[in-house]
Amino acid sequence: MLDKSKFSHISKTNENSSNVSAAEIERFDNLAESWWDPNGKYKTALIFNQARISYFIPQICQRFGKDPSQADCLKGLTILDVGSGGGLVCEPLAARGAAVVGIDASGMSIAVAKRHALKSGLTIDYRHMLSSDLSKQDEKFDVVINAEVVEHVPDQAALIKQCGDLTKDAGFVILATLNRTLKSYIIAILGAEYVMRYLPVGTHSWTKFVRPLELNQMASSAGLTQISESGMAYNPISRRWRLTKSLSVNYIQCYKK
Repeated sequence: MLDKSKFSHISKTNENSSNVSAAEIERFDNLAESWWDPNGKYKTALIFNQARISYFIPQICQRFGKDPSQADCLKGLTILDVGSGGGLVCEPLAARGAAVVGIDASGMSIAVAKRHALKSGLTIDYRHMLSSDLSKQDEKFDVVINAEVVEHVPDQAALIKQCGDLTKDAGFVILATLNRTLKSYIIAILGAEYVMRYLPVGTHSWTKFVRPLELNQMASSAGLTQISESGMAYNPISRRWRLTKSLSVNYIQCYKK
């Protein structure tokens, strides 16, 4: 079990940032131990992650002319995961050969991610820091991923701009979030949090969900051009996620710089 007190001073520093909510940091700190637990509070997220990775990797390969059927298809690419949490996105990308950096505002999540990567035999550069801090450094990546983070920050446009700034010229950006629709409120808030308890109550705020047009406008202002998109849908009977053309709830947008 991790000692939360060891990370509190770092979290306090992060709270001073204008684009980080102290409540959000605390929420994910408290849930950090559950990231990789197949029977824990994130068990549905683990299944969800398999579906989004099945979209991420082929899209990245297509952008850089690589063969997704190859075990090391991402070799030679540098990938940044903004808001990496427990490393659910970082690990499968590193396993396919990418040089991966994961950053997160939650020190507890970073500690869990480091521990799990070590257990998995993967080399991943995890850093307890914000994209606003990293964007001030002279470091850019072939691919920047921001998955299910936009809906948790106060200034969404600033976060997306930072993602663009951290991307190399001709690079690739993947943004994944939730649409602000009646359907998403019913499914992602009422259903997932209150009825089925797939996620802890309060995980999401529907007012922070982002419509695809809004996301594209923010991305365009950050110098990004959309090139592909996909929705994601959950089947409560089979308990599986699948890719879909509908962007009404969860969706993914891919951009080139």
